[in-house]
Amino acid sequence: MTFRLTGARWLAIAAVTALSTLSLSGPAHADDSSAPPSGEVTLDVQTVNGSGCPAGSAWASMQPDNTGFRINYSAFRAADGGSANPTDVRKNCQVNLLVHIPQGFTYAIARADYWGRAHLEPGATALERTNYYLQGSSNNTYADHYFSGPFDGSFRTTDITAATALVWAPCGVTRSLNVNTELRVDAGSSSHTSSISLRASDGDVYTLVQFQWRQC
Repeated sequence: MTFRLTGARWLAIAAVTALSTLSLSGPAHADDSSAPPSGEVTLDVQTVNGSGCPAGSAWASMQPDNTGFRINYSAFRAADGGSANPTDVRKNCQVNLLVHIPQGFTYAIARADYWGRAHLEPGATALERTNYYLQGSSNNTYADHYFSGPFDGSFRTTDITAATALVWAPCGVTRSLNVNTELRVDAGSSSHTSSISLRASDGDVYTLVQFQWRQC
């Protein structure tokens, strides 16, 4: 398995930060800087599916200031080489949420930050890919972050959507929001195990998704 470089950065230092800008089609709006609503915003996790998140191993919670939400995983890890199973090479997890917001507001996904860990032997590569989409929307673009060994430590990646490309939830309608994340590893010629992880047991590891708010 070889990962193709398509404009994202290759990362090969002990602690790294990578940035990716999502290019999504969506309407521009004159007032895209509204403060979060002061009323209660709640999340309902509808489904959690994928080889990287067995039942009960992923959960989401709103930030207290209504700026976004946090996803934690307890089993999300991909690995290749050494003692890894062939099915460990690619893992994915899709979290389907209902976001309940006060009347008169709508939201878009403006940014997402991922904190994780990786161990990559020399010549090994890894990929973290995520896409975000609303139920019924044709906008389903993904952001990629690539890593190459030797690498052993923590990483942070960031996906940012340009203000003119924000995809807004329809006003007055509750639609499911999907966050679909994939991890892949290719051990290359190494006989030792390489891995990439978003599981909480590996330290301060989680995903933070941030909203942009506006009034309808």
